[in-house]
Amino acid sequence: MLRIAVPNKGSLSETAVEMLQEAGYAGRRDPKTLHVIDADNDVEFFYLRPRDIATYVASGALDVGITGRDLLLDVRQNANEIEPLGFGGSTFRFAGPPGRFTSIDDLRGVRVASAYPGLVGAFLEDRGIDAELVQLDGAVESAVRLGVADAVADVVSTGTTLRQAGLEIFGPVILESEAVLIERPDGAAGTETLLRRLRGVMVARRFVLLDYDLPAHLVDQAVTIAPGRESPTISPLRDPEWVAVRVMIPRRGVNQVMDDLYALGARAILVTAIDAARL
Repeated sequence: MLRIAVPNKGSLSETAVEMLQEAGYAGRRDPKTLHVIDADNDVEFFYLRPRDIATYVASGALDVGITGRDLLLDVRQNANEIEPLGFGGSTFRFAGPPGRFTSIDDLRGVRVASAYPGLVGAFLEDRGIDAELVQLDGAVESAVRLGVADAVADVVSTGTTLRQAGLEIFGPVILESEAVLIERPDGAAGTETLLRRLRGVMVARRFVLLDYDLPAHLVDQAVTIAPGRESPTISPLRDPEWVAVRVMIPRRGVNQVMDDLYALGARAILVTAIDAARL
């Protein structure tokens, strides 16, 4: 039975649970439940703190898990990232008082506060920067104002929070993170099915089915607008001068594609969501 670690709370939890349910796995009915057996799919789910998941998987106590790439690198555990999952994205940057820092070389010998000391420490060590790391669990952006640190390393979205704290971003990106599927060092039987299902969910979220009717002589032009994964399905209609077309296209930009097809001469243009897929 495949043993899977799932975040029990935090920004990754809800989407991870939804993704597993869309992949056909049983979910927990009570948010306080920490262990669920899905006998139909021969898996067990363990709901754990996101920061602890890499430790359990690296030790072999659990086979696979969903956590953040940032958390995996921060705890420095020997678990293998096997698939990015396309959600929970975040960017880590350095920030400090305006005008004081221009590059990470300026961090030599100063105090840098972060909730991810392992991640930041490894980044600085790889570049030969010797700085004093100050570990905080939250509100990192306040560390400079309160005199706890000289600079910070934190998650940046728009940078508004850091600017409100009187800080400016400098230096290179530390890490582009997102939710990832990780596996224990020696691998685990059954991971292939889980991975295939999760990939199917990601495809279903990124693509839609597009159906439309079109004068037959315009098919070649329509295919240049919406070529599909391999090629569209073309079916005859009762009127021999018209055909029905079905194609899978990216969800992003679908309205523009519909506009372009309509302008070409397509009619009865319909978009259908995909619940699951295998490519």
